[in-house]
Amino acid sequence: MTGNPVTRLFPDTHPGIEKKLIEIEREMSFEDKLVCIRQMNMMMRQLALQGLRERYPDATEAEIQRRLMGMILGEELAAKAYGPLPSKREPADG
Repeated sequence: MTGNPVTRLFPDTHPGIEKKLIEIEREMSFEDKLVCIRQMNMMMRQLALQGLRERYPDATEAEIQRRLMGMILGEELAAKAYGPLPSKREPADG
């Protein structure tokens, strides 16, 4: 019998472990899911900030925050909300 292959959520994870992860997520309360989402959001923001600090080592913290807003909101909206970037600094090579 041929059919559609099952789409895996985590193709790099063993199917048994993937099944257990899905079970755990299904058993989580709504509040716990929100906590996980918030933690992931905070982690991604920290990773983005670290990347910006590496790309723009001479930038001020205000410029780093402004560049983050450009990544999150898109440059056009960020410029409207927070003003233009302080400079047209090029990223550091690397």
